[in-house]
Amino acid sequence: MTQRRLSEWPRLAAGLAAVAAVTAGCRWLGVVNAATVSTTFLLVVLVVAATSRLWVALTVSAAAVLCFNFFFLPPLGTFVVAEPQNWLALISFFAVSLVASNLSAVARARTAEALGRRDEQARLFDLSRDVLVLPDSRAALTALARAVSRRFDLEYLAIALPAGDTWEISPAGAEDVTLDPKQLAAALAAAQTTLEFDAYSRTYAGHRELTADGRAIRLVPLRVGTRPIGLIAASGRPVDPGTLDALAGVVAIAIERANLLQERKAAELTRQSDELKSALLASIGHDLRTPLTAIRVAAANLRETGLPPADRLEQSDLIQAEVERLARLFQNLIDLARLDSGAVARETRRVHPSEIVAAAREQVEHLLRDHRLEVTVDPDEPVRIDPRLTASALAHLLENAAQYAPAGTAIDVRAGVVLDRLEIAVRDHGPGIAAADLPHVFDRFYRGENARARTSGTGMGLWIARGFLAAQHGRVWADNAAGGGAVFSIVVPAADHAAPADDDRGVAD
Repeated sequence: MTQRRLSEWPRLAAGLAAVAAVTAGCRWLGVVNAATVSTTFLLVVLVVAATSRLWVALTVSAAAVLCFNFFFLPPLGTFVVAEPQNWLALISFFAVSLVASNLSAVARARTAEALGRRDEQARLFDLSRDVLVLPDSRAALTALARAVSRRFDLEYLAIALPAGDTWEISPAGAEDVTLDPKQLAAALAAAQTTLEFDAYSRTYAGHRELTADGRAIRLVPLRVGTRPIGLIAASGRPVDPGTLDALAGVVAIAIERANLLQERKAAELTRQSDELKSALLASIGHDLRTPLTAIRVAAANLRETGLPPADRLEQSDLIQAEVERLARLFQNLIDLARLDSGAVARETRRVHPSEIVAAAREQVEHLLRDHRLEVTVDPDEPVRIDPRLTASALAHLLENAAQYAPAGTAIDVRAGVVLDRLEIAVRDHGPGIAAADLPHVFDRFYRGENARARTSGTGMGLWIARGFLAAQHGRVWADNAAGGGAVFSIVVPAADHAAPADDDRGVAD
């Protein structure tokens, strides 16, 4: 006996008790009018029919007919009906009770059906919202299967997509079921026939049932338009076939959406790659041409026999500067490749902030010849960081300041340890950064309009600096100084910053 039928027994008992109470009350009050008694019994039957299932109402109705006949229709105390008019009253009472019970049962069934359809629509709506937040990756199928299983309270739900000779199955639910690939292939082949709609079940052709691991599994085709792309396998509570078809449609749309998002991501990555390649080639072509031209001219001048010693030294210095510039460019390319491939490893040890500044200054010494570097380190306490990555990042900031600040101006560097982190600020006395360029100065190959007009460059340096700091969980940002110029600030988390400086090896670059 089902749980639902068990829940009706209290209503049956209450109905029979009401019939007994009406009988006893009418006998005690001396009510003998058949019309009054039958109307009272009919009221009880109608109340039971409105609140219970049909079998309960019919049972109560039969009990009311028997009590009406036995206690109120002459001859009393028997189930014999002597007069024809009493037969008519008894039959009319029973017919009215039967019709009322049936109408009430039909109304209750339709109400339950309407509530069920409302719940299914709400589940479909909730699932549609889940589809909008699915990840745009292959994990979307598993997340989608879990969402369907959860929303529809299914013990087992699997999304099966053909993958060549095999099937890609994404299961969800509490049950563990093994699906037969041959049965899946047969169901998909059947779904590829002429698409027909069954108006009675409100489904399209292709629904199938199979047994797997002792469980009844319903297979429903996933269609994009009229083309079947896979199957869903469902098991558990009964779900209306039309709802299953609508569910399969939502799942098919979700799969198509995930595929489109992946294709769009791939297309976006390809577009960005092409843009980066074009920008890199353009920047490198420009930055290579300038020093090579200068080296070629200086080398030709050195071949002149009558060149004064001072001019010869000047040309030699020019060649050395341009060679260092080329070396810096190639180092940037190597760093760029390392960051893209994720090959930047963090190696921490204890160093002083002053060592970081000195190592960075040494890397770009040739670029700082036209500037005064004013360094303030307070306090110069040892910190545990990666000195190579930090010094390289600071070198890029110094290089940037030297490029965009007028010759003869000072570049201020302030460094120190605050709590558990190293803080460094580099300020130049140049024109500053345009407001429109501030959000983009650390983008790869980005150079503002003022920067492109004033000096050459690839736009890689600040991006590389940010990458080196990110590898240490540090950060860098830019702003304009109150008195003019730009300020670039570095923060690198440090451990053991108060430990004694027992490592005097300095900064290796």
